[in-house]
Amino acid sequence: MDIKNLNTLIHVAELGSFSRAGERLGYSQPTVSVQIKQLEEELGVRLFDRIGHAIRLTGPGRDVLRYAQEICRICGEMSQNTVGNSERPTVIRLATADSLCGPLIQRVLPVLREKCPNISLKWMTAGTEDMFRMLDHNEADLVCTLDRHIYNTNYVVAREEKIGVHFVAAADHSLAKRGILTKRGLLGQDFLLTEKDMSYRGLLDEWMAKDSLEIKPILESGSADLICRLVEQGHGISFLPDYVTEEAWKAGRIVRLEAEGFRPELWKQLLYHREKWVTRPMEQVIEHLKAIALA
Repeated sequence: MDIKNLNTLIHVAELGSFSRAGERLGYSQPTVSVQIKQLEEELGVRLFDRIGHAIRLTGPGRDVLRYAQEICRICGEMSQNTVGNSERPTVIRLATADSLCGPLIQRVLPVLREKCPNISLKWMTAGTEDMFRMLDHNEADLVCTLDRHIYNTNYVVAREEKIGVHFVAAADHSLAKRGILTKRGLLGQDFLLTEKDMSYRGLLDEWMAKDSLEIKPILESGSADLICRLVEQGHGISFLPDYVTEEAWKAGRIVRLEAEGFRPELWKQLLYHREKWVTRPMEQVIEHLKAIALA
């Protein structure tokens, strides 16, 4: 069995296209078709269903894909561990929520560079919907979401963690001693919020909209860390994940506030597409993210 044909199978499955797989591998589309046909004849099974211009793995095709990924992973590992190997660094593409990007880079990059110098990371920020589009089109290898809990059989959850999220204000703010907040009591406050496409901002907006109410912030920013610092300085209140406010909260510079009838659920999840070829470098990145940043 030709390992090139197995590698072609992996790329066709990931990219969902014979022609796109050919472009990635430097083959013509007819060459890709011939390689897949050779595999099908050798194994005696149909690997892909072809419906119009769309292709999908068959049940036997998914089984073969798993074997192909493992065979190619072992071959790649052998090549990387061979003395004198001059292979270029492997690039792993990671898409994250904007507020997760900075903390992940600070915690993961130093360790990864020390232990896996052959791996380079391409960090991208996106909203949850865009992240899954990137996974579906093989534009990202991994995504780290900060949103509602994702249930989807198209994706493998490598790690997940429930995240607390609270209203926050400076320790000397007038709300600090009021106890439980109400929706209408929040309307008159100066809010500093992340942009509308941020997942936790969406939770807040949906909760207010149930009573046809809307918070109009005095500032919107994609930087949750900046907003936290402004809250500390007394410029307004906000609604932020606990990991953003942890240091200031423990130091007593800000307080966390509860709202009546509002118990939002926010999840941090590390996912990849179920048809993604998990190479050894990608496996190493997952291991470090789980151990260091998502523990």
